[in-house]
Amino acid sequence: MLTGLHLLLTYQCNSECDHCFLYCSPRSQGTFTLNQIHTLLDEARKINTLNTIYFEGGEAFLYYPVLIEGIKAAREAGFNAGIVTNAYFATDDEDIRLWLKPLVELGISDLSISNDPYHYGDEKENPAARARNVALELGLPVGEIHIDEPTISKDEDREKGEAIIGGNTMFRGRAVDKLLEGLPTRYWEDFTECPYENLESPGRIHIDAYGNTHICQGISMGNVWQTPLSVVDDSWDATTHPICDPLVKGGPAQLIREYGIDHENEYVDVCHCCYQIRKSLLHRFPQYLGPPQVYGLE
Repeated sequence: MLTGLHLLLTYQCNSECDHCFLYCSPRSQGTFTLNQIHTLLDEARKINTLNTIYFEGGEAFLYYPVLIEGIKAAREAGFNAGIVTNAYFATDDEDIRLWLKPLVELGISDLSISNDPYHYGDEKENPAARARNVALELGLPVGEIHIDEPTISKDEDREKGEAIIGGNTMFRGRAVDKLLEGLPTRYWEDFTECPYENLESPGRIHIDAYGNTHICQGISMGNVWQTPLSVVDDSWDATTHPICDPLVKGGPAQLIREYGIDHENEYVDVCHCCYQIRKSLLHRFPQYLGPPQVYGLE
């Protein structure tokens, strides 16, 4: 049951974080126009279960006028609205109020701010912390997204003292290029399910300016500029999707078996395995896997 629509307002970002799912950077292309946002909101109103629209990226505040008008349109359409940001703009409290006051007036339901070593290292008095303090002062509903760098530990309750990975980094996107070194791995046949996304009945989807409807970053349900969003949602059937069907039946391991592709014997986790296998299938299923940006190919 679809309840959340996340608009990737832009793939462009002022940062180039090692853990980024989407390979965002200052050089990334793909930004929504206001007209595209209005088109999607018209379709979103046809989905009775949908109640929340998020604006994220990349860094949504890089396109502040479009962000504000998009939130205004979403609120007027009857949706809750949220934003995800790294708060790069938060250099001075007075200036922060200037950026955030319109969000108070629009009545957003969530402002999620990334504040972790990937964005600001060990710096405590950083833009994210300053933005959070001012947001609380203004009465905005604010939360913090904190992703730690991967760590290796021993869990005494696990058999044979098997090493486990902490830090809640997900190994897809740029993390696969930047963060795997020295981490323990598991045999590919262990990865028999997707533990993170409900591929049969998604509760949220991400849509980019190219129209890709991500059920998981890099797996598209369809293109909303070719098929209206309400139709994509209403007609969704994972069993007809060449990537999701194997994943539902047996996770990345089944994806490997189904297409008989060359692969490594071990991967760090299920996301790492799935991402690498999908990347090797890009040329076969470009309409279902993409855009190339998400796989570091642009």
